Amino acid sequence: MSRYFVYSFYFVMLFVLVLLTACRPLESTSMEITIPDEHVGVAIFAGGCFWCTESDFDKVPGVVATISGYIGGTVDNPTYEQVVTGKTGHIEAVRVYFDKTKTSYAALLAAYWLTIDPLAQDRQFCDIGSPYRAAIFYLDEEQQQLAQRSKDALDDSGQFAQPVTTMLQAATTFYPAEDYHQDYYLKNPARYERYRNNCGRDKRLLELWGRQH
Repeated sequence: MSRYFVYSFYFVMLFVLVLLTACRPLESTSMEITIPDEHVGVAIFAGGCFWCTESDFDKVPGVVATISGYIGGTVDNPTYEQVVTGKTGHIEAVRVYFDKTKTSYAALLAAYWLTIDPLAQDRQFCDIGSPYRAAIFYLDEEQQQLAQRSKDALDDSGQFAQPVTTMLQAATTFYPAEDYHQDYYLKNPARYERYRNNCGRDKRLLELWGRQH
């Protein structure tokens, strides 16, 4: 075996290894994450309009990427037009990718509560209907236990006189939403801010959480 062949072989293998560990595509979108796979954690949260949920989680330290999508329904590859009718059973949600060396699922749960109205049923803020209900979709038993503990702690804290209605549900197939929904708050900042303000989202969050939000 020639020295040139050995060097070429090792160079190719090193290049492949870098590609595998440095980045990978997310779902069917063009986004990539640039940390090793073993550091990547995944969580799925529904908090009403996924434009807002995506925007809120993109600001959480340790989050490396987010994807808006649909989950929990009975129709394969649903479209936005189908989901908003409420007939497919899907909920607008966000798949969150995070760096496990910088944050944790428990920390994301704590951040999540401050972005939603945990007392609302089948709605969030101005968005009314089952596609906009708040939910935590757990991916394994550990996430289920952490989510349940987090919800119980909020219920037991005395923060609210009413019970927390946010659902905990095992994750089903997550379908990425159409491209125009991804990073909507960045692509259409003026329209997004107008929607968020008119929806009264931050006003309600201030009423619920005060300066914690």
